[in-house]
Amino acid sequence: MSNKQFTEQEINPLNSLDEWEEAVVERYPEPDVTAKSKEEYRNYSDPARDTVREFYRLNHTYQTYDFVQEKKADYLRFNKKEMPVWQAFDFLNQLVDDSDPDTDLDQFQHLLQTSETIRQDGHPDWMVLTGLMHDMGKVLCLFGEPQWAVVGDTFPVGCGYSDKVVYPEYFKDNPDYNDPRFNTQLGVYEKGCGLRNVHMSWGHDEYVYQMMKDHLPEEGLYMLRFHSFYAWHREGEFDYLLDDHDREMLKWVKLFNPYDLYSKTPVPPDWKALKPYYEDLVAKYLPDTIKF
Repeated sequence: MSNKQFTEQEINPLNSLDEWEEAVVERYPEPDVTAKSKEEYRNYSDPARDTVREFYRLNHTYQTYDFVQEKKADYLRFNKKEMPVWQAFDFLNQLVDDSDPDTDLDQFQHLLQTSETIRQDGHPDWMVLTGLMHDMGKVLCLFGEPQWAVVGDTFPVGCGYSDKVVYPEYFKDNPDYNDPRFNTQLGVYEKGCGLRNVHMSWGHDEYVYQMMKDHLPEEGLYMLRFHSFYAWHREGEFDYLLDDHDREMLKWVKLFNPYDLYSKTPVPPDWKALKPYYEDLVAKYLPDTIKF
């Protein structure tokens, strides 16, 4: 990665982390979800979206194969912090941003809304916990990572890009774009190698997957690891990298995604009433402390 000095706008181009999520909701609407009218959302190509466009320019330019390896080598040692699970949620809540126009709830309340909607629909408790934990990887921002290395649609690195990834025109500025090791359809991979053998662009999905990989069933781990891989689970791309296990797990990723995107409501969950259930749930699956 270049040693250039980033300006504040280049480091954090979005006004809010939730601005990316709002853009995703607009880009991938669910037909059976009651949401804001199109007029209430900012148009994705409107100048008001310049921060999202700039976000993806940086994301696509600097998310190289080598960058991903560097971040994995650094963060997957999990030697930054260790704290009780409930203290970890307080840590995550430092990411509250008053500029979010859609909700004034903190990060924990968003996670609780996601998990409660999953629970109300009668899904197994491990999936409820997946909803509760799915954005925990955003603590990367609190360790100084720029937004484009924390959120955003994810994509494989080390192989050719897809024009189904949002703003694909910005990949031309990525050093891997013209590197013969990485710019063929398969790049460093073999056909049908399976997504478990593919390096995805770095961000909160991969980080929380690695954090939880010893504590949740495979279905939940796929939900965590690939919930931002829209080119796969919404656009059907990168089939040549998949194996049969990926194809079987796809239905679980598709099941989870609407709970993440469409569970925000202005009324906060009643934590006092819910606390006993979630304390038991966390104790059932997770250790007393989490390493970051």
